[in-house]
Amino acid sequence: MTVTVNGVARTNDVEPRTLLVHHLRNTLGLTGTHIGCDTTSCGACTVLLDGVPVKSCALLAVQADGTAVTTVEGLASDGQLHPVQEGFKEEHGLQCGFCTPGMMLAAAALLERNPTPTDEDIRWALSGNLCRCTGYVNIVRAVRWAADKGRPGIPAGGEARAEPAATSAG
Repeated sequence: MTVTVNGVARTNDVEPRTLLVHHLRNTLGLTGTHIGCDTTSCGACTVLLDGVPVKSCALLAVQADGTAVTTVEGLASDGQLHPVQEGFKEEHGLQCGFCTPGMMLAAAALLERNPTPTDEDIRWALSGNLCRCTGYVNIVRAVRWAADKGRPGIPAGGEARAEPAATSAG
């Protein structure tokens, strides 16, 4: 099978029963994709399949044949962190870090289709990913930071500040 992983075409022989998460970790050495529950409940194994978040513990590797897969290792480009990665850094969006790769990929997919999400949109987009440390407040702040970074006039992590009213004195 051939799958483009983080922009690089990879061709490998794969047993038909191999899960995508195992192919990514064991064959391709991309260990940023975590195995949490093996039942699609936690989202630690989330990757993007043609830009759509999927749980790689519930997908056979052969089902990804001919697609493009993005793992957390593929978020940064040209030595620059993805805005979501920067947001997690700036807003302390992680505690133990186990859920972080899946959270980042779900957030990146959200911002790709909705660059100006509400906090409710963010919570909904991340609802398939569990944080066992219950760090949701800072995770939502991290995604908000990333969304604001891409908006002119909005400082990353904050709302636009009103300019003082002009006075007509003079």
